Amino acid sequence: MECRHCASPLEKPGDFCLICREANTEAVVLDASRDRATLTMLAGGDTDPDHTENATDDVLGETTITTTPEDDGENEVVELRNFAGLIGDEIRRKRPAEVYAAGTRSVIRAVRDDIHYPFYRVDGEDPVQSVLERRGSRALDVVETPPAEKIGGSHTTLIGGRTGMRAIQTVAGHPHVKKVIPGPIDAGGKGSQSGLRAKVTRADDGGNVRMLLRDGSSVQENRVVTTARDREMGERIREDLNEALESAEFR
Repeated sequence: MECRHCASPLEKPGDFCLICREANTEAVVLDASRDRATLTMLAGGDTDPDHTENATDDVLGETTITTTPEDDGENEVVELRNFAGLIGDEIRRKRPAEVYAAGTRSVIRAVRDDIHYPFYRVDGEDPVQSVLERRGSRALDVVETPPAEKIGGSHTTLIGGRTGMRAIQTVAGHPHVKKVIPGPIDAGGKGSQSGLRAKVTRADDGGNVRMLLRDGSSVQENRVVTTARDREMGERIREDLNEALESAEFR
């Protein structure tokens, strides 16, 4: 394959061009099982919104990575980490704007920990088609503000102290979150011994969501303002946020 910008030869389809320093891949779709991962590289640019005619033009190529899963203790931990590292290496050489992932949660979580790109969960029997349809919708605005600067409001105390702040920053770090506004703390909830838990609730008509923090008998509802324009897009962000909280072991 040649670079889409300067026509220099690329070692693999969708690689970042080291000659003109331009990316050829806008998104990578990861379809992962415990022993096999398929990476599909997608180009950027305008596409048919219904993806009925030119959807295949978006697909630059595929790469498959395999492993032989271990089934005991430390060997399994090392093998999974190495598998995720190989997947991460392939993603890094593309330098995509975003990564979409479907399949086995343990693999996805390990890859997410290994790379530093916007990372979204996607469902459906055909993850690539689901992503093509998703990207056919109007793109959401990206907020470049650092997570700490997105947190504000009249209530500055968070339940859980530093742990609560880490959960809030996990949500604030999402590129489609504009602001997180902590609410008052209600200490009259049902007690729990499971430590601090966090969950993002259903989106409203404007695409904004609520993040619930629970620690013992204390509950705090925090408003999360997103760049979504409607409930449907807000639900996509909610799924991403809950996936991030689960990966950070807050759910």
